Amino acid sequence: MNERLKKNLVLQGSILAVAGLISKVIGFIYRIPMANIIGNTGNGLYSVAFGLYNIALTLSSYSMPLAISKLMSARLAKGDKRNAHRLFHDALIFAICTGLIASIALFAGAEKLAAFYKRPGLEIPLRVLAPTVFVVAILGCCRGFFQGQRNMVPTAISQVIEQIVNAIVSVAAASYFVGIAADENAAAYGAMGGTFGTLAGAGTALILFFILFIARQLLIKKKEGGPDLGDMPAEDHKLLVKAVFLTVLPVIISQSIYQLGYTLDDFIYGNLMELKGVDQITATDIQGVFNTQYNQMINLPTAIATAMASATLPSIVASFTRGEHDKVKIKTDSVIKVNMLIAIPSAVGLAVLAEPVMGVLFPRLGDKMDVAVMLLRTGSTAVIFYALSTLSTSILQGCDHMRLPVIHSGISLAIHVAIVAGCLYFTDLGVYALVIGNVSFPLLVCILNCRSILKILDHRIKWMESFIKPLGAALVMGAVTFGAYMLLKGTVGMLIAMAISMILAVAVYVAMLLAFKAVTVAELKRMIRRR
Repeated sequence: MNERLKKNLVLQGSILAVAGLISKVIGFIYRIPMANIIGNTGNGLYSVAFGLYNIALTLSSYSMPLAISKLMSARLAKGDKRNAHRLFHDALIFAICTGLIASIALFAGAEKLAAFYKRPGLEIPLRVLAPTVFVVAILGCCRGFFQGQRNMVPTAISQVIEQIVNAIVSVAAASYFVGIAADENAAAYGAMGGTFGTLAGAGTALILFFILFIARQLLIKKKEGGPDLGDMPAEDHKLLVKAVFLTVLPVIISQSIYQLGYTLDDFIYGNLMELKGVDQITATDIQGVFNTQYNQMINLPTAIATAMASATLPSIVASFTRGEHDKVKIKTDSVIKVNMLIAIPSAVGLAVLAEPVMGVLFPRLGDKMDVAVMLLRTGSTAVIFYALSTLSTSILQGCDHMRLPVIHSGISLAIHVAIVAGCLYFTDLGVYALVIGNVSFPLLVCILNCRSILKILDHRIKWMESFIKPLGAALVMGAVTFGAYMLLKGTVGMLIAMAISMILAVAVYVAMLLAFKAVTVAELKRMIRRR
């Protein structure tokens, strides 16, 4: 691989990672006003509906961009344009069929799923999400087409535009439907309004790709008089579809494990709470707080790890493929340390500032405010473990061990389900059982992944540099931040006290990192230097 191509791949990967992070931030921002509009019950219905939507999406079309880009790029690398285009067309038909089946199943089974999950009104948002599965199936193929030609820009732009439209429509539609719905249906119709944003965003992105395809065809016709597909023999359609299926299958299995974890929690919690005599509205309200307010705060710092993992993977793959194991070790140490420098203080900060964070961002929590604060305080460590599990999965994949993260996730999910079900059935922990499960699942994945990484690379993790020193600096930061907030909140109000405390937290954390010699100037340069 020449130097110019390597730089282009790094640039394209970085563009996609940045777009993904921007989309996550937009998603975090718009969910705040939407959560306040639709209320706790609406949030509970919205989150359960999305869990089921994600399952349908994973089984039908989630992995299509990866499959198409991988299979197309392999053919284009050999100059085989004919079969690259044939593969895209066959994959598109495959995605349309699977997407349509999943959409019909979700729409037709909406009422039964609502009864199965003990969530009255769940069928209303599910019926809006059903056609979204079909739209996203086609959208995924379009993204894979351009990614297969090593052009990540259309995917990146479409992701950001999709999320912007999603944000605007979700908030506006949620507000509109809550306003016109009867009181007993307000939560369900508010959740439906939120799902309209998902459909509108995906539809807008798909229209953008249709425009890009038309423009591309016109450009080719103008420059070349028509597409030059070469003279390679055409591959059999059945073999092309089989190649697509075999490529998406491992990703489907891996992602299904993660998605099943979320929706199984919803199912177990709803049914066991009913068994214990908790009414459905109360259970839905509490679950809405967990799935929305708590998970929103946990997911944002984790998104940084996801973006970093995406940007790191090509570099680790390249070094591992060349047999440069020492470089793989150095890069692994570096990216783990950078992740922990972000994740550890984020977890501590969320714990000590849980009260103002929930109070300022979600003022309509009402009598569920204390629960939301306690959930964030007790479960903020999930940030650390999700960041590390995401990163360690990417490292294993980069070292050509694709099956190990799937196996580890499966083992962790089985233990996670047993822990959550046991805590809910045998104790009165209630929603805090979900917090225990939310922390234990990524922790188990981390342990299993890191064990494999150490064995594969014959390497030892630098615990002091990557974990102990950042944790020490974060704990000092947390103590100072909490003390400052408690002193200020009675005099300047919650919002100003939180803002001052956060500024102070950054200053104290940086000072402690330098004092503990957790980072050096040379190391910082090495971390940000393009590899």
